Amino acid sequence: MKKAFITGITGQDGYYLTKFLLDKGYEVHGTIRRSSSINTSRIDSLIADYQKEGSLKLYYSDLLDSSSLYSLINKINPNEVYNLAAQSHVAVSFVNPVYSTQTGTVGSVSLLEAIKNVNNDIKFYQASSSEMYGGGVQSSLNEESPFDPKSPYAASKVFAHNMTKIYRDSYEMFSVNGILFNHESPHRGETFVTRKITRAATRISLGIQSKLILGNLDASRDWGFAGDFIEGMWMMMQYETPEDWVLATGKTYTVRDFLDLTFKKLELNWEDYVETSERYIRPNEVDYLLGDPSKANEKLGWEPKTNFEELVDLMIESDLNLAKREEVLLKEGLIQPTWESNN
Repeated sequence: MKKAFITGITGQDGYYLTKFLLDKGYEVHGTIRRSSSINTSRIDSLIADYQKEGSLKLYYSDLLDSSSLYSLINKINPNEVYNLAAQSHVAVSFVNPVYSTQTGTVGSVSLLEAIKNVNNDIKFYQASSSEMYGGGVQSSLNEESPFDPKSPYAASKVFAHNMTKIYRDSYEMFSVNGILFNHESPHRGETFVTRKITRAATRISLGIQSKLILGNLDASRDWGFAGDFIEGMWMMMQYETPEDWVLATGKTYTVRDFLDLTFKKLELNWEDYVETSERYIRPNEVDYLLGDPSKANEKLGWEPKTNFEELVDLMIESDLNLAKREEVLLKEGLIQPTWESNN
């Protein structure tokens, strides 16, 4: 049985990757940060199904605790390590730049060092990001396109990306970078713009939210489905040689496009409910990102299976169910509409 070690297992990508690997018969080990509140909600269903039988094991650890990461790698001796953990919200990285850059840099080097010293045959996946490109060109971006980071988050990702390449070249390690363009799902965090839109639109359709406040509606992104991208991650790790890979759909849409499609599917006009505010504009905005996944298409045989409209449908269906439950709880007086004040 193959063993995988995942940092960031409780995030969107962690959920989909864990489910994918468990379905393939892996034994999955993952780290969670110790906190005063339980933060495993995304993977609770997987914990219920797999933890008792021993194929899913969780450990308290932190990317800034290099000794803990070394001990876990040494104890588990996994076949594959997936470094998905980070402070992943670009806007938050401007507010907390020190923590954001530390988690993005120290953690990757700590894992690479642990693998080098424990077992050089362990494969390593680094979650790079399309934000590294900076969005300065109105053309598709591939593995050879130059980086021009526009945020602390993106800068930390460039560092981790380069260190992954350095360890690959210097120590003959199987270390790969997956440069993933935006990938969304019903498990996306609610502060990310796509999920913010589908959560608000479904509540508005039921009359339990009055408006939605956003920032730059003209920002253009290459949006895919997280479940499709996770399979691409795994395919990179099975390839004969360690390389860097872009995963994207090759199509780009604006925030306005996402709004329009979401509200239309709920038979609403978004312009009646959406306002814009300067407080949601980044200090250094990335206006346009479009990926070129040709290399992954040709060499891995990877293709996105879910198109833009299908992605929006998935997110609306899930969030409409959540909104209906909230509607019942509101009528019973069991919750307050805190999303109105947090909007």
